[in-house]
Amino acid sequence: MSSRIYKAVVLFLAAILIGVLGYTYLFDFSFVDGLYMTIITITTVGFSEVNPLSEEAKLFTIFLILTSISIYGYVVTVVSEFLSNSTLMEELKKNKMLKKINALENHTIVCGYGRNGRQAVSKLNNFKKSCVVIEKSPELLREIEEEGFLFIEGDATDDDSLLEAGVKNAENLITALPSDADNLYVVLSARQLNSEMNIVSRANNESSQKKLKIAGADNVIMPDKLGGDHMASLVVTPDLVEFVNRISLDGESYANLEEISVEDLPSKYLNKSIRELDLRRTTGCSVIGFISGNGEYIINPSSDMILEAKSNLILLGRPDQIAKIKKLF
Repeated sequence: MSSRIYKAVVLFLAAILIGVLGYTYLFDFSFVDGLYMTIITITTVGFSEVNPLSEEAKLFTIFLILTSISIYGYVVTVVSEFLSNSTLMEELKKNKMLKKINALENHTIVCGYGRNGRQAVSKLNNFKKSCVVIEKSPELLREIEEEGFLFIEGDATDDDSLLEAGVKNAENLITALPSDADNLYVVLSARQLNSEMNIVSRANNESSQKKLKIAGADNVIMPDKLGGDHMASLVVTPDLVEFVNRISLDGESYANLEEISVEDLPSKYLNKSIRELDLRRTTGCSVIGFISGNGEYIINPSSDMILEAKSNLILLGRPDQIAKIKKLF
């Protein structure tokens, strides 16, 4: 289609050039008069001639009219086909989306929009985290577009697709492709393009888990294994599983987990103890975890734990209690 448009433009410009050269060199018109005669002849607007035309000039004008009508018909056909195929609109939509993606920073790239990829995107959307999906299936792409998510049409194993998705500015990457080999290739490529990003990969086989870790994945998830473990747990410890199921991260359950940074708290609490923060009395939430500045995870920390810089608190509370924390701090 682009070559046909290029050909139509060239033919149109060639008609103008032939007309100007003909009137100027064959019939002694000035350049401006020759251009004027050419334009009114090609466009058939019906203005009068600038000079009386000889027999030869009239024949040349007839030739120019017939030629320009043929070219005009071709141009109209090409443009109509271009618009009817929605190619122009698709290009405009793609360029608009690429501009949005290029403006993103610290976003998440999700490779594959299958069952796991769809769940990942939904969770990210619930937390209002910006993400870009890389998918090549036309059916899934239509679904992604209907949902209003940013996407790149392409193969996630292709470096160009990762670059278009903004891998160099991304903070996280989730690869949920059905093939372990493809996930391995994505992890290798993404780690080469961005050494700082957090990479989470899906795996089907236990043998692939170690390879994905070596390739650069920070976490490897085996959905089938998790599903089997969960089903067995419903048989062995059903009440415990039901209790855990009632805890969520998105505010849509009986109790929620929330992570807050110590540095987001008022400065007066820095280097104070968890007891002095007094969250249980003021909000009803409980501190069930502490992540130190050097990345150490402490479950059920002591109330004497010091709130040092760059550390985080893991809180448990009902949705209204979590909302109270956000309001207070």
